[in-house]
Amino acid sequence: MQPLAETSPVHSRRTAVRNGPSVKWFLLFWIVMIGIGVYAVYSYTNHLKQQVLSEISTQSQQQLTVLKTDYESKIAVLTEEVKELQNTVQSFNELLTFTKDNASAKTDNSNKLYTQLSEVRKQLEALKKEMDLIK
Repeated sequence: MQPLAETSPVHSRRTAVRNGPSVKWFLLFWIVMIGIGVYAVYSYTNHLKQQVLSEISTQSQQQLTVLKTDYESKIAVLTEEVKELQNTVQSFNELLTFTKDNASAKTDNSNKLYTQLSEVRKQLEALKKEMDLIK
């Protein structure tokens, strides 16, 4: 029985030695696989991040373009309205200048044009009478 007992510790040492490196390689393999997995997840996350950022940038540029064209069209409409108002104000200023220039002590500003027309009619009637007398 002795020979069996002697061979058994040697045999167990040999199997332990054989199992030792294989366990080390197995653990090293899994650590490398986990590292590769972590790197893959990190890379994929960065890829998705860049893709989302580029999509958001594109959408933002499109929205800014729409807002810019809308803003420019509103500015163009307002510019036209301002020009129309300036023309109206200029017309009123000319009318006020005309009425101020033609104002006199005899009439007030609102009736000045009417009184001037009536004076012209009176002068025409006087001229007609003189023409009739001359004939």
